Amino acid sequence: MHDPRVLLDPATDAVSKLARRGYQLDLGRLEKLVSQRNAVIAETDAARGESNRIAKEVQATAKARADTTQLVERARALKGQIAEGEERHRQVEDELRDFLLGVPNIPEDRCPDGDSDEFAVEVRTWGTPSVFDFDPQDHVDLGERFGIFDFGRATKLSGPRFAVIRGVGAQLERAIAQLLLNLHTQRHGYTEFSLPALVTRTTMTGTGQLPKFEQDLFKTGIGDDRELFLTPTAEVPLTNLHAGETLSAEALPLAYTAWTPCFRSEAGSYGRDTRGLIRQHQFSKVEMVRFCDPERSSDELEVMLGHAEACLRELGLAYRVVALAAGDLGFSARFTYDIEVWIPSQQRYREISSCSDCSTFQARRATIRMKAKDGKRGFPATLNGSGLPIGRTLVAILEQGQQADGSVVLPAALAPFLGYSKINPDGTTS
Repeated sequence: MHDPRVLLDPATDAVSKLARRGYQLDLGRLEKLVSQRNAVIAETDAARGESNRIAKEVQATAKARADTTQLVERARALKGQIAEGEERHRQVEDELRDFLLGVPNIPEDRCPDGDSDEFAVEVRTWGTPSVFDFDPQDHVDLGERFGIFDFGRATKLSGPRFAVIRGVGAQLERAIAQLLLNLHTQRHGYTEFSLPALVTRTTMTGTGQLPKFEQDLFKTGIGDDRELFLTPTAEVPLTNLHAGETLSAEALPLAYTAWTPCFRSEAGSYGRDTRGLIRQHQFSKVEMVRFCDPERSSDELEVMLGHAEACLRELGLAYRVVALAAGDLGFSARFTYDIEVWIPSQQRYREISSCSDCSTFQARRATIRMKAKDGKRGFPATLNGSGLPIGRTLVAILEQGQQADGSVVLPAALAPFLGYSKINPDGTTS
């Protein structure tokens, strides 16, 4: 969420900058709301001041045994005026907050122009995309032949966009997650968390999923009055761990990670990636979240990006890094790098990780503050990144590792967790 004074400052150039991401800022309405808030605060404060003066005058008049009738009536009138002013203040604050909650983060100037992934700018590539002297199979055909995917039974249980993964497939998922968590906690310095999968509306609002994207979420509840949402990413609970708290500036940066189930309705994606594991209603992911001084957020984003890239390099998977266009940024992000892994069956790179710098946007929404030893106060920057989604990582491993004889050679980094390094053509391992 933005400080309205920043949005109204001509130096921010908020209208044109937000227009780059397809958002039209109603500056006139914002100015009106801020003006109304300032006016009602001034009027109510003036009434309080007069009320305090009248109270002292009543005491002095009573002490002098003079008539206080008119003063008492004035005091009652002021009390009602103050109550009315406080109510109007609450109403205009709520209206202003609702307005600000709908304004996305301002993209950095370095974001490329454009409104889709077609306008992303390639930053670098790593590894060589697989080139086969045979027609490569996609991960669905490979997994079903090995007997590790059962999309039919998943549909029977839950409907489309779910998966049942068994045997070697389930072992691979667990091994991938363990490798990623070990990298982040033992090599990259993250603290691991186990988190609730159900969170409140306030929590979802803190990271920017609400109020705008409620249609993308699964909602449930306990009883008649307890509304809860299934988390679409561990970014939500990890960031909101410090909601309403004040962090020590000297303790920053903080680095958190978690492996959690994620739930997304995928509203607006009808007909896209309906086959396989690419786009599911439920999947698991290892997430990274960092808190830092806002002046260091760009540097911290490079650090986080390096941690996500290290996961793919450890697995030997070819990928590329792109900078997203301003109009393709997530609601809370001011700059995002996507990492796209090579998918041989599609002959293209597909997104496997997004690493975003949100600056102070989420901290303001969630009321996460920081304070230095010298007393200086402010809001920390928050950053988040996938490190990595388990399903899409499994897709890339199967497709990039397939061999002409129908087997799949697995990344050497997984062997200590699996006890084998290859899936044979008949689905056995060796």
